[in-house]
Amino acid sequence: MLYPDLETFARRGAPALAPGPVALIFAEDAAALDATLRHHRNHGFAPVLLGAPDLAVAEDLSALPRAALDARDPDAVARAVSRVARALPGTWLYWGYNAEFLFYPFAETRSAAEMLAFHAQERREAMLTYVIDLYAGDLAAHPDAVALDDAWLDRSGYYAEARLDPAGRPRDRQLDIYGGLRWRFEEHVPPARRRIDRIALFRARRGVSLRADHTLSDEEMNTYACPWHHSLTAAVMSFRAAKALRFNPDSRAAIDTFRWRNSARFDWTSRQLLDLGFIEPGQWF
Repeated sequence: MLYPDLETFARRGAPALAPGPVALIFAEDAAALDATLRHHRNHGFAPVLLGAPDLAVAEDLSALPRAALDARDPDAVARAVSRVARALPGTWLYWGYNAEFLFYPFAETRSAAEMLAFHAQERREAMLTYVIDLYAGDLAAHPDAVALDDAWLDRSGYYAEARLDPAGRPRDRQLDIYGGLRWRFEEHVPPARRRIDRIALFRARRGVSLRADHTLSDEEMNTYACPWHHSLTAAVMSFRAAKALRFNPDSRAAIDTFRWRNSARFDWTSRQLLDLGFIEPGQWF
């Protein structure tokens, strides 16, 4: 069902999606849109499409709830996530863009609901995710850099820095993470968009909102682990940076390939991401 705006969806459509989990998919364009929606539906999420009302989807996805929204506006996205969170207190929410695919430990055999139930038992209300850039291996064949059957990633070149509070002190169990295309081609990426950490999974609660820097207003929900042991983490496998670098005329002219000596073909399994250290199972086995 198509809702004319976000507010109408939040009031009329969102309550029917409880108890979730719910996946808010913000469509900036049509790239890999059907694949994105199916991926999250297949992992047990109730997908919601937010984007231009004229974006077409496959017939098997036509019944999904959708709301008109300018998903290219980062402020609108943050407001939308926060508004839906207020409408669905207690529900786990994932938020991401088209051509982005959430992977968590053992995703091939366990549902997102199982994973989040364990995470909640660990007294965790949010999960840190790393946005790992994907890109087409052959840009001549795939000019927009999106290719599900020819997807590559950087297997190294990631680093972390302490996240400081306003007084200049390191925040407890919080880090700013960098790497991928945003690091290798940083001259084409504004500084505010170079981080690859995102709180993409959290349990909605009134009074908690998403900020423009992809963190939440509750600082404990921005931590990578609980105080007593490691916690689950997940990865958002994303063509979004590659798309942007191909769309921008300056970077498009300067880059003829994204592949380098540390590129590896993505095999679309959580096992590969575990082996590379991109996701952490914590105490979940």
